[in-house]
Amino acid sequence: MAVPRSFSGLEESYWMETAPFPDHPRLTEDIEVDVAVVGGGIVGLSTAWELARAGRSVAVLEADRIASGVTGYTTAKVSALHSLVYDRLRRTRGAEAARLYARSQLDAVERLVEIADELGIDCDLERVSAYSYAAGPASRDAVEAEARAAADAGLDVSFVTRTELPFPVAGAVRLDGQAQFHPRKYLSALANDLRERGGLIHERTRVTGLSEGQPCRLTTEDGRQVVARDVVIATHYPVFDRALLFARLSPRRELVVAAPIVADDAPRGMYITEDEGKRSVRTAPLDEGRRLLIVTGESFTPGTGDPQEGFERLDAWMREHFPVGPTAYRWSAQDNDPSDTVPLVGHFHVGARHTYVATGFGGWGMTGGILTGRLLTSLITESDSDARPDWAELYDPRRIADVLREVPAFVRQQADVAKHFAGDRMRVTHVDSVEEILPGTGAVVRVKGRRCAVHRSQDGTLRAVSARCTHLGCLVSFNEAETTWECPCHGSRFATDGAVLQGPATRPLEQLEVTGEPGEETP
Repeated sequence: MAVPRSFSGLEESYWMETAPFPDHPRLTEDIEVDVAVVGGGIVGLSTAWELARAGRSVAVLEADRIASGVTGYTTAKVSALHSLVYDRLRRTRGAEAARLYARSQLDAVERLVEIADELGIDCDLERVSAYSYAAGPASRDAVEAEARAAADAGLDVSFVTRTELPFPVAGAVRLDGQAQFHPRKYLSALANDLRERGGLIHERTRVTGLSEGQPCRLTTEDGRQVVARDVVIATHYPVFDRALLFARLSPRRELVVAAPIVADDAPRGMYITEDEGKRSVRTAPLDEGRRLLIVTGESFTPGTGDPQEGFERLDAWMREHFPVGPTAYRWSAQDNDPSDTVPLVGHFHVGARHTYVATGFGGWGMTGGILTGRLLTSLITESDSDARPDWAELYDPRRIADVLREVPAFVRQQADVAKHFAGDRMRVTHVDSVEEILPGTGAVVRVKGRRCAVHRSQDGTLRAVSARCTHLGCLVSFNEAETTWECPCHGSRFATDGAVLQGPATRPLEQLEVTGEPGEETP
């Protein structure tokens, strides 16, 4: 097994490090509200704030800390230009779907600016141009097609051959007036205003049960009850499987590196390309005379690949193309890609009346979270369907007609799940003995006839948990770069003690006992 590698820089996101949040209380008693929102990221907080503003009593229930999950590890772009999405939408969903998508995304950009202005939020908000570029001639045609499709969708785009990147590009779609910001500074102010409007925020409150009815009832892992007329599931990956949305989502982790750069050398704007395995670039204000260059693009399915090598490739690419200082931050985020390109926001399932879901933002969760707040508030508060956004149907998770179009992507996703579910079990073990596990590493090993996920800390202490994910039973793998156990089937993540870090799993991995004594393992 490889010796664990170390990296320079803080292994934390810039957003998490520079905007600490106050604690919010755990739910310790049964409560009743108009709307319960499960999940305290940008999706949940935006939805709760919009609902409170509309006069509803709201409670946000977060399993860990608000704005500390996926939202705390984003690149924080808010844009209607999403790589090459418009040409894809025009081909698969039609021209009208592309127009509705563009309209809804532009609405989210402007809504961010409106809220920040209304509440006087100092969140490093900057209006900048967004670019989707072709790194070389081979992808120029695709980018030109995207420019035409985006223009047909109603975006005021232009096709350009020069940008402020310090290297030439074959062409780029440019959209002015987009936004970048500090998400935790923004959400801290939004949370404060939510509380002033009477909203409740409960952290360390994991929801494990949902009973749909009139009213709905939520149950927490501590046995507390939350009664609400309406429930919103905003946990990034839905923690309840009754709608089978997990079959329409593909989880991936995206690596990020960031380093200081002299402000005069920093490119203005936000950039993304599908070339070179995908690369995304933006900057953020740092201090006088400097900005923070943020680069992402290396991705992998949770529980697979080698994150350390991905960090090294990303860091090398950043240094090859930009005159940056020492790497200051390294982090990763998790995204869920929908099988038909468009996020799933609306009623939870066909029979749902008072339960709603938001998921599948495909790496554009900042824009999607703000969009969700507007959309779900209109669905919950407006009895007249004519008052709802004309793009509500586009995002409806119940879009049955589109399921047929999803079949190829659905089959690929389920084939990957089946490969891990069955294939991982056909391997006798991931290592032969607990003794092979080096300090700072982890592996799946058969101990006394049972597959265990075993981690050895730097001081030699062993910690073992069941290797079966508590969601649907796939075997987890160790992510050495982040010291976590990850499920390759649906993206659940666990700490070395088995605690749930990221759903859809809601129950921890079972803790087991191993000593590492010779002869303990069965053949």
